[in-house]
Amino acid sequence: MIRRSLPLAILVAALLLPTVAHAHLLNTGLGPFYDGLSHFALTPEDVLPALALALLAGLRGARAGRMALFALPGAWLAGGFAGLAFPTTGPTAVVTTASFLLLGGLVAADARLRPAWIGAIAVVLGLVHGYFNGSAMALAKLGALGLAGIVSAVFVLVALAGALVVAVRAPWARVAVRVAGSWIAAAGLLLLGWSLRAP
Repeated sequence: MIRRSLPLAILVAALLLPTVAHAHLLNTGLGPFYDGLSHFALTPEDVLPALALALLAGLRGARAGRMALFALPGAWLAGGFAGLAFPTTGPTAVVTTASFLLLGGLVAADARLRPAWIGAIAVVLGLVHGYFNGSAMALAKLGALGLAGIVSAVFVLVALAGALVVAVRAPWARVAVRVAGSWIAAAGLLLLGWSLRAP
């Protein structure tokens, strides 16, 4: 009887042993670059504002799209290096969710912003989110390679989404882009409420 229950007891003990928990960063086993890339892909607080900016820039045309394509990753990289040098562990959810609430609202409203304004928004967004990502990379000891993975993912997302929207000519397709912006704003509102809830 004891011999039969011994493997079951070992299995239960192994399942109950504590292991290292990664609350926010995913370790892919492929190295810091891919860990940073997966961090961006699995973090809605980063993906949604970058997507909303790409949609907004695409709605404003090719010039605004090119402005966002180079301003956002460049500012994200600069902010990331600041975060690597001076990491913070403070609350970031309110700032990041407010950013995609605002950007999603601008897309939904089809805001008629000049390309220079799109570039300015991209710089501010990149600096803020890059700083928080750089702090996360510093705390996870992924360093500049992890940050490079994040910035590469930002560049690809903005390039693909912005180019797709720039190519849209049909009125119904532009409305669909605006609806996507409203969904991003709604998600921002939900996450903002969640982050401000009483503990």
